Amino acid sequence: MLLRGAGVTPDEVVAVARGGERVNLDPDARSRMLASRAHVEAAERSEQPVYGVSTGFGALAQTRIDAEHRSELQHALIRSHAAGVGPPVEKEVVRAMMLLRARTLALGYSGARPEVAEALLALLNADVTPVVPRYGSVGCSGDLAPLAHVALALIGESATDLESAGLQPLRLQAKEGLALINGTDGMLGMLVLATADLRRLLQTADVAAAMSIEALLGTDRVFDADLMRLRAHPGQGASADNLRRLLAGSGIVASHRESQHTVQDSYSMRCHPQVAGAVRDTLAFAEDVARRELDSAVDNPAVLGDGRIESNGNFHGAPLGYVCDFLAIAAADLASISERRVDRLLDAARSAGLPAFLALDPGVNSGLMVAQYAAASLVAEMKRLAMPASVDSIPTSAMQEDHVSMGWGAALKLRDAVADLARVVAIEALCAARALDLRSPLEAAPATAATRAAIRARVPGPGSDRSPSPEIGAVEALVVGGDLIEAAESVLGPLA
Repeated sequence: MLLRGAGVTPDEVVAVARGGERVNLDPDARSRMLASRAHVEAAERSEQPVYGVSTGFGALAQTRIDAEHRSELQHALIRSHAAGVGPPVEKEVVRAMMLLRARTLALGYSGARPEVAEALLALLNADVTPVVPRYGSVGCSGDLAPLAHVALALIGESATDLESAGLQPLRLQAKEGLALINGTDGMLGMLVLATADLRRLLQTADVAAAMSIEALLGTDRVFDADLMRLRAHPGQGASADNLRRLLAGSGIVASHRESQHTVQDSYSMRCHPQVAGAVRDTLAFAEDVARRELDSAVDNPAVLGDGRIESNGNFHGAPLGYVCDFLAIAAADLASISERRVDRLLDAARSAGLPAFLALDPGVNSGLMVAQYAAASLVAEMKRLAMPASVDSIPTSAMQEDHVSMGWGAALKLRDAVADLARVVAIEALCAARALDLRSPLEAAPATAATRAAIRARVPGPGSDRSPSPEIGAVEALVVGGDLIEAAESVLGPLA
């Protein structure tokens, strides 16, 4: 990947964060950084105080710093701000954060030398990942503490082993420490990774829902395209289109198409496109926000093309914090409707003839009874995670930073919510696959049958009681890896 600054895509972020793709600085980006650096060096020679160049930081912004202390000022800034606590965040989060900070520097509005961006890229290319604690950022001025832990590694003052990778510590010059930490790169990286995972999970949720609806003798008529056009939300239409295709050719659906076994299906069956579609539309909005942030220069102060070095508030994480919270709320509701279908599959009074808890010998065996408990506990946790972080604000820096975004916390919550959603969808797919087995000799739709076969390759079919926990884990791996989508698409072609 050639880092130009602008134009970094979400797919590229994922490729670097998870796939280890190498990154090099574009020559044009080097030129922009050198031009920006020249403005900083001119400001150093000025008698006028310039924030972050010749002054202290935060509540100490009125304190002037002599020229001979300005390099040490940048190092002291990194040391003092590396105040994170708790367990480390995942490697992929740190890699995304390093790439995105280098991206901002490469735009040429931060006044850092090209060597600073190249030092970040060298860590990525050498697969050296600094330890970044989970807690410490309030999302304003950006992700100060997490980025400071990365910068601490760059200057050779952390436990990160640079020497073994053939890397040398970086000596910071005026403004460069501030440029390394004053950004939203941590929360943006987590948002980009979460949206990629959610996009895949939404397709998998449609697959699991189709399997459940089919096994519960639900109708596909409520997903008719003419009905969907009456309410023109694009996500709803895409989800309904998936359900129609997934259920096409089902012998189970055909067996009761003209019967009067029920007048209307339950909301959890009938309204899946409305709920999953709203999640899709929320995701689309969040992806738009992420793309805009990926093209933004987030730093304070900003070094403008005419030489002005201006303080600003672009580091505030509100745009990212809001959408992380929106997505956590939407993910919780998608998990909730999935869990309701699990409960219906297991309840003999509502499952249209399936045995209690999908057990072969109910009473002697409990079947998948407690798998629903697991889904319920996950949904309860997701409801707690859906409490918005962005409505909170605790002032910092002696009231200089008197309104903060809590965007980092919102992004952490979102990652947890996405992981929980994958587990709930896995539980639904596990239960629905067994229910389809129990509908034999009626035949499932080709697409849902292919999905069930993918599950059966990892998990045996109905039998005497056994621990559901490893089976849930096996199906979760299929969900996270996209295998269930791949199975369905092997029959249908690409899903929406």
